[in-house]
Amino acid sequence: MLENSHTRKNVIMRQIPSPDFIFGTQGLTQEDTNYLGSRYSDVKAAIFANPYQKVWGDRNEPPLPYYNTTNKSVYAGLLPGAQPPQFRLASIRTLDSPADLRWGEDGKGFRRLVRPNGVCVTGTWEITEDNPYSGYFKKGKQALVIARISAGKTVTLRGIRRSFGIVLKLYPTMDENHQNPLQTANVFLVDDLGGTTATRIIEAELTNAPQVTGFNRGNEIPIILMEGLVFELIDRMATARQVYPIAELGKASDEKTNAPEFVRLKASSGNSAIDEEDVRNQILAHIFDKGNPEPKRTISFDISVSDRGKRSGFVFFPKGQRQTITNWQTIGKVSFSNGVASYNGDFVIHFRHPTWRSDRNDPSTAVRKNGKKIRWL
Repeated sequence: MLENSHTRKNVIMRQIPSPDFIFGTQGLTQEDTNYLGSRYSDVKAAIFANPYQKVWGDRNEPPLPYYNTTNKSVYAGLLPGAQPPQFRLASIRTLDSPADLRWGEDGKGFRRLVRPNGVCVTGTWEITEDNPYSGYFKKGKQALVIARISAGKTVTLRGIRRSFGIVLKLYPTMDENHQNPLQTANVFLVDDLGGTTATRIIEAELTNAPQVTGFNRGNEIPIILMEGLVFELIDRMATARQVYPIAELGKASDEKTNAPEFVRLKASSGNSAIDEEDVRNQILAHIFDKGNPEPKRTISFDISVSDRGKRSGFVFFPKGQRQTITNWQTIGKVSFSNGVASYNGDFVIHFRHPTWRSDRNDPSTAVRKNGKKIRWL
């Protein structure tokens, strides 16, 4: 069964549910285990199928919806006799399911327990500089990219502490109409898991080993505690995500994996400062003129790598946990030329977290295999 089994159905789905819509199936389903890869064109069609605004920024369009992240929803299922712990099921699924789209039996997908409000963008990944790494870190590699950008809070407006984040899904091709399903590489980058007062995403440095200023989460401190506890229990490092999926994408079977320890995305020079309160509108304003459905510009980020870093402090110390990373080398650029805030972008597209490895370049050292944690170190 291919990934696009519900694509045609949802291309015509326009009705947007209310923000209190049910959360859907958080755990693994048959749809996850049946994954055989996906086509870029199918996933792109899915995220553009049901936009919240048919023409972004048009004065006749409704405002973008907000889906709430609450302590209650993240802690659901912890009481004896209640439903299974939903956040634990969701965390296991995001580690174990390689699916790029999760439609569910009703074709409505699932609601994210954290980072529920995002904007999806499409573009290209290109490595232009020599470096020692493998896969799609190699010089000359180009890939199609679908990404989701979020601000880590229920309300994504300027003036509150927001945690800018981007998750990338790389396809090992530059053919938007490739016919064979491909397996993708997914990586997660954030500026500060606790949040900062940065006004714009172009001011942030997004890395796979972000800062964690726990006290910045305010009344959502219980959520960051749950995130850390669950990921430590079912996987390993809660505050960093390795990037070996990119180093293994398109790699020959007899080629040794060589992944950088750290990756950073930082806005390229030439990106304009956009004065939009909602991060979703901010990203779309980099690409579109309000009321015009045709993309006019791109937003781009420099790709930098490093193997030299040091972690210090603790999540709930006044300054939080710090990652001091040095010796950055810029090796390429990721550019986004189209985007949409849509129901399927919030409910259906799925990104897999890479499970932790004791040695990031050795698959045999993965702490989690076949749906179970097998190592604790």
